[in-house]
Amino acid sequence: VGRRAAMAAAARRAAASRSRRSAGAGAGRRAAAGSRLAVRVAAAAKPWADKDARLVLEDGSVWHGVGFGAKGTRVAELVFNTSLTGYQEILTDPSYKEQFVLFTCPHIGNVGINPEDMESGKVHLSGIVIRDLARQVSNYRSDRTLSDYLNEAGAVGITEVDTRELTRKLRDTGCLNAVISTDAGKSDAELVEMAKGWSILGKDLISEVTCAEPYDWVDPTDEEWEFSGLRPESGAEPLSLVAYDFGVKSNILRRLAAYGCNIRVVPASFPAEEVLALNPDGVLFSNGPGDPSAVPYAVENAKLILGKVPAFGICMGHQVMGQAFGSSTFKLPFGHHGGNHPVRHGESGRVEISSQNHNYAVDPDKLPEGVVSSIINLNDGTCAGMTAAGMKAMSIQYHPEASPGPHDSDPSFNDFVQMMREYKASK
Repeated sequence: VGRRAAMAAAARRAAASRSRRSAGAGAGRRAAAGSRLAVRVAAAAKPWADKDARLVLEDGSVWHGVGFGAKGTRVAELVFNTSLTGYQEILTDPSYKEQFVLFTCPHIGNVGINPEDMESGKVHLSGIVIRDLARQVSNYRSDRTLSDYLNEAGAVGITEVDTRELTRKLRDTGCLNAVISTDAGKSDAELVEMAKGWSILGKDLISEVTCAEPYDWVDPTDEEWEFSGLRPESGAEPLSLVAYDFGVKSNILRRLAAYGCNIRVVPASFPAEEVLALNPDGVLFSNGPGDPSAVPYAVENAKLILGKVPAFGICMGHQVMGQAFGSSTFKLPFGHHGGNHPVRHGESGRVEISSQNHNYAVDPDKLPEGVVSSIINLNDGTCAGMTAAGMKAMSIQYHPEASPGPHDSDPSFNDFVQMMREYKASK
């Protein structure tokens, strides 16, 4: 009996011990499971960013998106650009001063930013609007992301908005003033009033982007990127060119240097008398931002130069020359911005797909006798180029250097260079 009692007691103790071990193991398993659940919950945080930015238009519409680049509130004119490549060149094009650029290409930022593809020394636009910001940069030349670059430049960006609907709105209503803001403390109504109270009309913006002092430009297009078979033969006598900097893009200067020009770049207000005193073989009136009717000093300089030496106008330079000829300019509903604009040369019938960036056009009906609207835009019939043979002058509304865009229009540089060579030979 004693042995049986002892054995029963031992069995009870063993069972109790197993029960305690089982309870401890269960608690451990429950704790581990709870820990794994907590990890899964933490890892399952929403995979999208909060819509912390707003694009507010002067018509009262509000578009919510995700901010990137710099923080804060900016106001500018909203335009859309149809280029499929070259967002870095667009960012640094001075012609976009005080504008927001809406990219119709949905995926932006995938090649980052590199130090070689700048069209000027800094970002000139106020901000960008895109559908999707690339999450991964993939390019061997890149040294930073698009967002980091905009932040350094103080420019704002907004993504995750419906850029197709926005583009349709701008196409139907025309360019609109807009505000991009990451400031939650400002109401929608405040931002709408800010957009309504701002205007780009009548602003002289070329004085804000031009160089401070004259300088010499000598760098041609790098051999790696050279594509033209029209460049002068080695040893050809260089041409002396003065370029008015209304916001000139670097690749315009590179192309002219590649065609054999020694270039002296001068500020937008540089006196015409001093330009002529340099005895140049030609003068360039460059691209630039803003309202061409707001720069009468540039028009007066052009009047004094035209007919004395060969002249070539590009974009803003085309509009300045149009006014110097005696015509006027007018604002287009939504402008021409992109790398797929067809133009036709009237004399030859040649059609080019051109790169364009402008909101104004020259009125061809007001051009005097001897000045011909020689190129038309095939989208809307506006004047895309002028020639004045008796004054040794030519101009185009688009960008022959492209950057970004097709190279169809590069022969325009050769046309101007040949004009300079004939003039030089006659001196």
